[in-house]
Amino acid sequence: MIMGLALMIYGIAERKLREALEKGSETIPDQKNKTTKKPTMRRVFQVFEGITVLYRGSEMVKIMNMRPIHLKVLSLLGREYERMYCTSYG
Repeated sequence: MIMGLALMIYGIAERKLREALEKGSETIPDQKNKTTKKPTMRRVFQVFEGITVLYRGSEMVKIMNMRPIHLKVLSLLGREYERMYCTSYG
């Protein structure tokens, strides 16, 4: 049951990103650095590897290693995703 739920969430996230790319006539790079409007979530997760959260005590100070591709994907997914990575406070 948990695996089914995880796959459903994975599919929803992939569809949401693909719809946002299509709506905005945007693309992101695939594994071979070619542009695509239909990335897999596996690829998006790979792109987000290496992001680090810097804490001072229990307070989050900064998200490190963010690149323009990360900001683009987060903006395509929406404000709630941007807020999770502290890139938007509005």
